[in-house]
Amino acid sequence: MGEKTEQAGGCLCGKVRFRVANRAAKAGACHCQSCRRWAGGPLIAIDCGDAVDFEDEEHIVRYRSSDWAERGFCGTCGSNLFYRLVQSGQYMMCAGAFDDQSDLELVSQVFIDEKPDYYAFANETETMTGAELFAKFAPPGGGEE
Repeated sequence: MGEKTEQAGGCLCGKVRFRVANRAAKAGACHCQSCRRWAGGPLIAIDCGDAVDFEDEEHIVRYRSSDWAERGFCGTCGSNLFYRLVQSGQYMMCAGAFDDQSDLELVSQVFIDEKPDYYAFANETETMTGAELFAKFAPPGGGEE
């Protein structure tokens, strides 16, 4: 699982696409308040160094969230794409933005002291397939997004 591979990804609407030459299969979670507010939960990301090649970069909105970092998202659909360290240019790409996530392994958690008590990655939860989810929450008459 430790091998690096070329990987592609993008946002929900497809206006932003990117390629990473050496994406590791190791993902980390950040529990800080800023990441949780931005991502709606812990930010799960992959350190991709400074070698990320974006297509259609004009659709990326960059927000300087601190003195040392900026966050990037699609200006059309709002998909979170990356957390970038300004000084080094190092990108932490959002794990969910990659087309193929099948090889990913969560290996670290940071800001564990800020993690709220309401979730834990090792807890038992209810599980539902996509079909079960749509059946449970679909409006009368059906229909999927």
